[in-house]
Amino acid sequence: MTTHYISAEHLSIERIGEIIKNGEKLELSDDAKQRIRRCRNYLDKKIASNGAPVYGVTTGFGSLCNVSIGKDQLSQLQINLIKSHACGVGERVPNSIVKIMLLLKIQSLSYGYSGCKLDTVQRLVQFFNNDVYPVVYRQGSLGASGDLVPLAHLCLPLIGMGEVEYQGKVISGEELCRKKRWKPIELASKEGLALLNGTQNMSAFAVWSLLEAQRLSDWADKIAAMSLDAFDGRIEPFMHAVHAVRPHLGQIETAKRMREMLEGSQILNNIKAHVQDPYSFRCVPQVHGAVKDTIRYVRSVIDIEINSATDNPTVCPDDDLIISAGNFHGEPIALPIDFLSIAMSELADISERRIYRLVSGTRGLPSFLVANPGVNSGFMITQYTAASCVSLNKSLAMPSSVDSIPSCQDQEDLVSMGANAAIKLYKVIYNTERVLAIELFNAAQALDFRLPLKSSPAICQIHDDFRRVVPFILNDELMYPHIEQAIQFLRR
Repeated sequence: MTTHYISAEHLSIERIGEIIKNGEKLELSDDAKQRIRRCRNYLDKKIASNGAPVYGVTTGFGSLCNVSIGKDQLSQLQINLIKSHACGVGERVPNSIVKIMLLLKIQSLSYGYSGCKLDTVQRLVQFFNNDVYPVVYRQGSLGASGDLVPLAHLCLPLIGMGEVEYQGKVISGEELCRKKRWKPIELASKEGLALLNGTQNMSAFAVWSLLEAQRLSDWADKIAAMSLDAFDGRIEPFMHAVHAVRPHLGQIETAKRMREMLEGSQILNNIKAHVQDPYSFRCVPQVHGAVKDTIRYVRSVIDIEINSATDNPTVCPDDDLIISAGNFHGEPIALPIDFLSIAMSELADISERRIYRLVSGTRGLPSFLVANPGVNSGFMITQYTAASCVSLNKSLAMPSSVDSIPSCQDQEDLVSMGANAAIKLYKVIYNTERVLAIELFNAAQALDFRLPLKSSPAICQIHDDFRRVVPFILNDELMYPHIEQAIQFLRR
C-alpha cells in the first residue's frame, strides 16, 4: 500500500485525486511532526508567561471574545466549542468529500501555525487510514469563521462524540473508540478553535468538483465532436486561423482538440448543403474554451487555499506572535466556486441545445432519432430531461457569495456563504454529467443514421465502446436504464 507523507511541500489537486482514488495511506513526515510540536510548545509557554488575553485560547469565542476563561477551564472551553457548534442539518456530506476534508484538515494543521497537539493530528490521520467517515451534514456553514458547523461534526469523534460511518455502519464516536481501543483526545487550549476554524469543507467540495469538472470538460469535447459529425456539421469554425486572431487559451485548445477528434471523418468531408451551423456547434471552441479557462483559474485559487493555514488565531513562533485575524474567511474561494458553477452550468446549457438540434428532424436525421416516428416517440423526452437539468442548474448557478447574513451578535458582520456555493456546485456538477450523458446517448443514435458514411476513427472508437453498454434504439423501450448506463460510461 502506497503511503503519502504529509509535509510542507506543495499538495496539488491532482495529487489529492490520486491519493483518494488509489486508497493511499497518510503519514506525518518528521518535519510535520516537528512543526506541530514546536508550535504547541510555543503556545503553552506563551500562555504560562503572558497574562494578556488571547482570543479563543484564554477567552470565549465570537462576540464573547472579551470574556476571560480561567486556566482550569481551558480544556472544557474547547470541548464545549465543538459540542455547541455541531448544529448541522440536511443531507450528509458524501464520504468521498469527507475523506478529502480529513486530508485537507490534516494538511493545514501540519504547517505548525495552529497550535494543535501531535496526538490530535495523528488521530485524524488514523480516521483517514482506517476509512472512518465522520457524519457531517451539508447545511450550517456560513463560510465565515471557516466552516464551523461541518468541521465541528468532522471533529466530534475525536472526543468520543458524534457519529461516524465505519465498515458500512453508522455508529457513535464513543462506540468507535471502543472498537478501535482509542482513548478520546483530551483537547488542550486553542485546539477546538484550530479544528473548527478553517475552510476545509468548502475546499473539499471545490477539490472534488474541480476533479469532476476536468473530467466532464474532457468528455464535453469528445461528445460535441460526435454530435457535430452526427449533425453533419462543418469543420471551418475550428480552423486555427479563426482562433489565432482571438487567442484565448481555452478556445485555441478546444478548436485544436475538435480538429484532432474529427480527423479522417467521411461525414465531415462530404459535400455540405448548408453554409453555417447553429451556435451550439459553431461556437464550441468559444464556450467550451471559456469553461476550460474558468476551471484553470478556479484551480489556481483552490490550489493556494489547500496549501494554507486557515484557522484563527494564527500562531507564528518565528515571529513570536499570536494574531487574531481572518484567514478562515471564505471569500477568496466563494467567488471562484460560484464562477465554476456558472461555467459548468453553461457546459450543460450548450450540450442541451445540441441535443435539441439532433432530435429536431433536420439535416437528414429522422424526427426524434427513431426510424418510425409517430408510433415511436424515440428520443423526444430525453431532451425534456436534459432541459429540466439545465433549468435547475440556472437556479443553482445564482451566486451565493453575493449574499451575507450577519451572525454572532454582528461580530461576524460579513460572511461569504461559500459553503452554500460549494453545495450548489456539487449539484451542478451532477446535473451537467447527466446532460452530457444524454447528449452522448443521442449523438451515438444519430451517428448510426449516417451509415454507411463513417465518422473519424477517434469518434468511431468512442461510439463502438458506448455501443457495448447502450444499444441502438430501434423501437420505443425503457430509456432511463440506458441514460444511467450512459452516465456510468462517462465515469468509466
